Amino acid sequence: MYQQKIFLIFPSLKISNSSMSKANYSWRHTLLRSMLPLLCGLVSCAVFIGLWEVIGTDSENPIAQVLPPPSKFLPVLFESDFKIGLGSQSATIYQSVSVTLIRVISGMTIAFVGSIICGLVISLSRWSELFILPILGLIAPIAPIAWVPLALVVFGVSNLTAVFIVFMGVFFTLTIATVAEIKRIPLNLLITAKNLGGDSFACWRFVIIPAVLPGVFTLLRLNFIAAWMAVLAAEMTGLRDGLGTVVMTGRNLFNSNLILLGICIIGITGFAVDRLLLAIQKKFFWWTI
Repeated sequence: MYQQKIFLIFPSLKISNSSMSKANYSWRHTLLRSMLPLLCGLVSCAVFIGLWEVIGTDSENPIAQVLPPPSKFLPVLFESDFKIGLGSQSATIYQSVSVTLIRVISGMTIAFVGSIICGLVISLSRWSELFILPILGLIAPIAPIAWVPLALVVFGVSNLTAVFIVFMGVFFTLTIATVAEIKRIPLNLLITAKNLGGDSFACWRFVIIPAVLPGVFTLLRLNFIAAWMAVLAAEMTGLRDGLGTVVMTGRNLFNSNLILLGICIIGITGFAVDRLLLAIQKKFFWWTI
């Protein structure tokens, strides 16, 4: 009653109060929508880990012997002071994650820049498309792991082997995608750029390259999984550090806890990098044509 009297005296206050309520509702609705995927993901992970723990409590279950629950293999990380390996060859888990990420990011960065340059060069001539694209189409379907023996012969057991395998797994697909993105550019954009006085170099710099970047980066993100698996396979061939080496050390020691620990770190790190690439895509390559 008291509020109704106030609204009769100051009707603008009622309008303002209603607007504030709508704003608060919109803010809560937006926050809930943004947090919903995170909440659903946390719930699904909690249910999965809970089921894993329940199954793992039965020591006679053969699945529990091969796949020990997190309560059994996670303490291994703390007992070893976050170090994995034997003697002087042991490395901290932070070093293993860092080394693997550096190899993947190096290979993907070289492949991304190289594919953009090669795609632009191929698109300059119709003849280069006719002669070079079929070769790229033949090499692109080859799985990155298939390049491991050749890389070992050429580079030996070194970081270059891992970077080379990541590069080969991403470069050809991205180059083909760059050429396809250039062909997809609407002709009216190029005509408008020329009508505004832009020469050929200006069209490439301000129209073509910005137009292809979002599509190529999206494909780069989608190929990250393949690159991630490729570098792990390369690390399992004899490299002394990296996440792939963690799994191989567990296999050599017949230690299921160490194998599961390495697999979990690989999954969590890969998921984090994929979210990072998605954030970069939304921040720097958000536009579409």
